[in-house]
Amino acid sequence: MALTGTLKDFGIADILQLIGQQQKTGVLYLKSKEQEVQVFFRDGNIVRAESVTRKKKDLIGNMLVRAELITEQQLESALETQKRTLKRVGDVLISTGAISAQKLKQMMQLQVTESLYGLFLWKAGTYEFKQEEVQADSESITPLRAESVLMEGFRMVDEWPHVRKKISSEAMTFERLKELPAPNPKNKKQEEDDFDAAFDDAFSEEKKDENKGEFKSIGSAERRVYELVAPGRDLRKLVDLSCMGEFETSKALVNLLNLEYIRAHHASGRASSVGAANLLVRVGGVVARAVVTVVVLAALGFVGSRLRPDTWDLGDDSASSFADPAAQRLLARAQRGRIEAALEVFRLEKGALPERLDVLVEVGLLQQEDLRYPWREDYYYRRTSDRQFILLSPLR
Repeated sequence: MALTGTLKDFGIADILQLIGQQQKTGVLYLKSKEQEVQVFFRDGNIVRAESVTRKKKDLIGNMLVRAELITEQQLESALETQKRTLKRVGDVLISTGAISAQKLKQMMQLQVTESLYGLFLWKAGTYEFKQEEVQADSESITPLRAESVLMEGFRMVDEWPHVRKKISSEAMTFERLKELPAPNPKNKKQEEDDFDAAFDDAFSEEKKDENKGEFKSIGSAERRVYELVAPGRDLRKLVDLSCMGEFETSKALVNLLNLEYIRAHHASGRASSVGAANLLVRVGGVVARAVVTVVVLAALGFVGSRLRPDTWDLGDDSASSFADPAAQRLLARAQRGRIEAALEVFRLEKGALPERLDVLVEVGLLQQEDLRYPWREDYYYRRTSDRQFILLSPLR
């Protein structure tokens, strides 16, 4: 399978979806400016991801030190042993009892997922997939399904802007304002170690919170981060200590801020107040929803009138046989825009996204042909929450 090109023409999501669905084995080489990442696949599952240009601080040994799971002295000793024996640093640390195999595997998994999810933020670059033999090391990394990575990647991209509104600098520090409520005894995760529960929550496909709500929930991740909050500890240190990654740690902090369990202090020493902001959001929310509904409906109608497939003059060839990739991409963007706009209108009116795309046809927001990629296959749609979804073009 020849797969090479630029990310502008074929995005990260499309590439991962293609390799995963076709269950390919090989290495995906990705480059963007000064960054270079290699993703290793075996039977369509991701078994390893390496950043060729990884900074020193992101090497596994330094990650363990920053997380305070090992000391600088233990790392230096392990590196010396590595030079003599050619063993991997992780194996040396386990053999000396510096860290358990389970904790090391969790940190190596974190290193891989951080490399993968960072790809979704790339704006440009090149890719090349080469089919070659890849050995999976299940003792170090649990293979990841491409679909799971897609779901988490899209969720991260969707939620990052909201997180960044509250967490704007790595220099921010935090202080506790009140105690967290007692854990829900029905939540089995509370019986686990805090580290393991928080890690599982951060990378599980279906995170179950004790108190659900958009950026207002308390789960194992929030409890772990809350316990780590201390005077002088900035965001970077909390990310290191939590062992959950930058996004999950930041999101947990936003949840704690929104529920007023903690307060943020900016580098200037100014504490951020959530009271006035929350009042503004509550007052403006009703008006904003009404305005958005009108705007989206107008946009939906405009796109529908201008870019419907049945209004294109394609000559004598039937739509089903038209195969110009550029035209297909143009039509697909128009269709995708219609579907996303219809989903937003449905959510605003009903309070939640539909379980299936054909519901949009039933309520009159779309027509059946709007749900097909030009013009045969259905789009892939999956609702991940009341407000979030995954919408992918089918493989051609």
